Order: sequence, then C-alpha cells, then structure tokens
Amino acid sequence: MKAQELLDEAPQSFLSEFWEYFSKNRGAVIGLVLIIFFVVVAILAPVLAPYDPTIVHAQSLRLPPFFSEGGTTEFLLGTDDVGRDILSRLIYGARISMGIGLAVVVLSASIGTLLGLFAGYYGGRIEWFIMRIVDVLMAFPSILLAIVVVSVMGPGISNAIIAVAIVAIPSFTRIVRASVLAEKKKQYVMASKTFGAGSFRIMTREILPNCMAPLIVQATLGFSDGILNAAALGFLGLGAQAPMPEWGTMLSDARAFIQSNPWMVTLPGLCILVVVLGFNLFGDGLRDALDPRLKR
Repeated sequence: MKAQELLDEAPQSFLSEFWEYFSKNRGAVIGLVLIIFFVVVAILAPVLAPYDPTIVHAQSLRLPPFFSEGGTTEFLLGTDDVGRDILSRLIYGARISMGIGLAVVVLSASIGTLLGLFAGYYGGRIEWFIMRIVDVLMAFPSILLAIVVVSVMGPGISNAIIAVAIVAIPSFTRIVRASVLAEKKKQYVMASKTFGAGSFRIMTREILPNCMAPLIVQATLGFSDGILNAAALGFLGLGAQAPMPEWGTMLSDARAFIQSNPWMVTLPGLCILVVVLGFNLFGDGLRDALDPRLKR
C-alpha cells in the first residue's frame, strides 16, 4: 500500500512543484493568460464576431475605430478598404493563425522527433545521413527556405503550413537527438536491453518520455515561430489567400493605406505581436520550471 501511495502522490507532487516554480515567473503567467485569451477567442469566433469576416459593407469603406473621429460603434475597430469589419476579421484570424501554429508544431514535432530518435539511438551512418540533411536545412534562413518551398509547391495556406513545418524540423531533430544521446547511456536503458526489449520499444517507451521536457518547450516556442513565419508568407502573398482573414494577409492588403489609414495595419500587427510574445514568455517559463538547473 505504501508503494502504491507513493506512486499516486508522485504526479501530484511534480505538478505542484512545477506550478510553484512556474507561477513565480510573472512573464510566464502573463504569457499563459495571453495564450488562453487567444485560444478562447479562436474557439468562440462565431459567437464573438459581430459580422461574417467576408461580408462587404459597400457604404462603409475605411471607417476608423469607434474611439477616433468619424468612427462608429457599429464597427468597433473600423472597416478595411472594401468595407469588411476589421474586428470580425481579427477574431477569425485568431482561429486561422492558432490553427496554423498547431498544425506546424504537430507536423514538425512528429517528423523531427522521429528523426532525432533514430539519429541519437542508432548513430553511425544513419545519424550522419540525418544530421547532414538537418545541416543543409539549417544553412538557409528560415523564411527564405519557406519562400522557396512555397514557390515550388504554389501559394496557399496548406502549402504554407508544410513549408513552415519543414523549416522547423531541424530544431526538433537536434533537441531530441541530444536528449537521446544523453539518455541511452543510462542504466534503465541498459536494463531494458538486458531483459530483451526491442529497439523500437526502448526508443518509444523508455527514452522518449524522458526527452519530453525540452521537446515541450521547443514545441511552445515553435508555435510562435510557426505563426510568425506563416504571417510573413501571407504578407508576401504566398500563404493564406484573400478573402481569408489571416493576420499576415490583412497586413498585406492594408500596406497601401499605412499613412492614410494606419489602424488597418496596426491592429493585425498588434495581434501578431501579442500572440507571439505570449508564446515566447510561456516557453521561457516552461524552460525555467522544467529544467532543474534553472530553478532558483
């Protein structure tokens, strides 16, 4: 009974200790609040948005926000150059951008983790081949590589997700490989081999769970990178295409009015800034809370 009680208390003690260190980091807590806010906005977009983001109000072109001269409460944050409600487009844009970030992280983390496991566990020629591919990918600036991939595959949100995911794979591969190299020399791995466990079981059931802490942190930071790179592709016309209310596309559509109607550029730019900042603060807090060497 005592052993079972200790096993039951272990996850609770870990969570309480994690939250104790995490909650002391004010920046991390602020980042978590920002992430929760945007997730709620994305989920409840059909309820929160006052209008359909693609509906054109032909009699209300380039209206300023309600707090500016000439603004109206009918369109709280104004309208764009074709009369679409900016608030509705920002709300639905949160759903698109968060979805892009999630898709990029799932795709890049899955492939990168698999490559890192094989490279770190087997070593030799397999490791050399995988790491040389990673080195080639890392030799290009991330946004430039994403532009090249999208240019080959064609513009569109799906191709943008694939391009940004390819750019993010090397980071996950290198982190998982480094963790596997450290873990595979430990006694519990040697014991599993002694009892006849296969390589796949050792990698997935023994080594991988002990590599999750840095992987989770990288996934959080990769979320913000995915949103930022996808927005950059949208701004260049290679990502989401009009009339889809994606923040980068909104920036691209409004750049001609940056002097005459600055709110059309400022509002989607602020959304990108705040959500990326939230994920970066949250990722730094996770790193500090999960790494015993950084706990003070």
